[in-house]
Amino acid sequence: MPLVKYGVLKGTVIGHLRDADDDHYQVLVQAGGTMHRIAVNVKSSAPNAPSTLLFQSTTSVPADLKTGLRALAPGYKKLPSKAGGLPQDYVRGGIVKPSTMKPVPPDAPGVNNDLKDIMEDSVVKAVDLHGSVIYAFGEKWGPEAKKKDKYFKFLPGNGIHDIHMNQGNSGKYAKDNGVFQDGAIFIEYPGDKWKAIFLAFQSQTFDTDAKGNPKPAGGGAPPTKPAPKKKKKKKGN
Repeated sequence: MPLVKYGVLKGTVIGHLRDADDDHYQVLVQAGGTMHRIAVNVKSSAPNAPSTLLFQSTTSVPADLKTGLRALAPGYKKLPSKAGGLPQDYVRGGIVKPSTMKPVPPDAPGVNNDLKDIMEDSVVKAVDLHGSVIYAFGEKWGPEAKKKDKYFKFLPGNGIHDIHMNQGNSGKYAKDNGVFQDGAIFIEYPGDKWKAIFLAFQSQTFDTDAKGNPKPAGGGAPPTKPAPKKKKKKKGN
């Protein structure tokens, strides 16, 4: 079943947390007077799968996508999971090049060599450069009227997650599969400068069918069990 609240959040970055937890980079966003948290995966916690995510970034964003993003009002907008317009799809959209995505560790000694470094550099730049705008594609949660945000403590709790590819899953995450519902981060800096970030789990496959599910090995339809043979009736004596 595809994501129920897939959409895009548009706002201004006003804070961030690098080490709030091991699996995510947390970004605080203000949008139309409402606070939101963007929870960006930097590590996989799925059992029996590599913890390191696949990463790709680009500073080149199609003109029609720029126009569509700029036309959005601040806040969250639900999007239809279909081709055309704003919805993102790593396999069918043309921006992401799956074969060039590289595994990048969540956190490692050194500078500019892990996902937390990449996020921090991009987000701090958005805070420092007045007029920067962030667009986060994923699934919305909230508003949670009686629950403060887990990390930034604003009320009501509100945010967006699944900021990664949302197709090609197997096992318990297969229920999230769908097309044109992938997560991503786009940041627009002053002067028409852009940074787009795309993330995927190594447990996912880019070889997906029209519903975002992994294609059977070797292609074609999955094997089916042969129909049971009808027993011949014995003739009476």
